[in-house]
Amino acid sequence: MAERETVVLTRDVNVVTIPDGNAGTLSKGHQVTIHQSLGNNYTVVTEHGHMVRIAGVDADALGKDMHQLHTLVKDTSPEAVEKNCWEVMKTVYDPEIPVNIVDLGLVYSCKVTPAGEGLNDVHVMMTLTAPGCGMGPVIQSDVEKCIRALPGVASVNVEIVLDPPWSREMMSEVAQLQLGLY
Repeated sequence: MAERETVVLTRDVNVVTIPDGNAGTLSKGHQVTIHQSLGNNYTVVTEHGHMVRIAGVDADALGKDMHQLHTLVKDTSPEAVEKNCWEVMKTVYDPEIPVNIVDLGLVYSCKVTPAGEGLNDVHVMMTLTAPGCGMGPVIQSDVEKCIRALPGVASVNVEIVLDPPWSREMMSEVAQLQLGLY
């Protein structure tokens, strides 16, 4: 999103404060400036200068439509579920960084194991850009929710690991170009 857009909330919305990850609410009528609209969430700055995240399910309060992902396959085989997992994880963003967590190099692995009758268990190992990242539990929850919503998923375990520690060399070339690091 190149230009910042200022909007007035049309209804109350739940928010997560950035960078500490605390939950809160903004009331109808609050003016916010959309800072980033990537994946399924919006990073906005309130009229008091606080940065918060608004979930995509509340896009209507910003006068926006919820993002739809059209690249998923309907098959529930372990291979198809793994493909879908990687696709939906590419819709998860750190609200302070305009690069998805996959290209950022935060996802170390995604293992899909058949659980019977077209269902699969999913285990994701990922890290954070910094061990004390206040948004870590929020990002972890985003990954779990988006995978849990996929067809053919019985259970999801998203494990945060700090070894090996994240470094910018783990980012894809596209991400490094996007952030002007390459």
